[in-house]
Amino acid sequence: MRGKDTRSLITCNLTKPESTFDTIRKTYKDLKPTDAALLATALVEAGRMADAVYDNQSYAWKSDTYDAMTTAVSREVTQVQDTVEDTKKAKLKAAEEEAVTLTVHLKPSMAAGERILGDRNDLKTLMGDILQEGVEFLYSTTDIGWQWTLERVNWTTKSGEMKRHIKFRADFLEPHVGMELGPGGKKRKR
Repeated sequence: MRGKDTRSLITCNLTKPESTFDTIRKTYKDLKPTDAALLATALVEAGRMADAVYDNQSYAWKSDTYDAMTTAVSREVTQVQDTVEDTKKAKLKAAEEEAVTLTVHLKPSMAAGERILGDRNDLKTLMGDILQEGVEFLYSTTDIGWQWTLERVNWTTKSGEMKRHIKFRADFLEPHVGMELGPGGKKRKR
């Protein structure tokens, strides 16, 4: 990799893309500002449009995979709902109020990033190198397509009566790291 100063992860803030540009400029000093902006935008898009990995199958975030992904996840949602039936009535009320968090495993979408870069093969190669080393993605709950989508599915129509509230949490696969930002842009502890 040309011009890279350190071996640390690139930080890609999906909420504030301009900070990703600053990180790219500091890390790759010989890139022209327009190239750094293109690369930063491509990395942000790769994070926002990250592919979900569920049961060893990858789902790109687009309308034609929405139904396939939600159908696959609905089996797990149904299992969570079925565990409520086994509890006593006193515990049932508490179980209904307690949210269950399911994890969505993600990997950055190289295809989404490449769409931004167009015919710039040099930047596509550099983006591939960066993604291969790993990226630290900073995001809010509405920044990542799959997390946002799964939170808004009408699970009652997919898996029956909802006895427990389901929440989804994004988790990037190795070598990437994901950190959810809380209110005010502060990193949340998991």
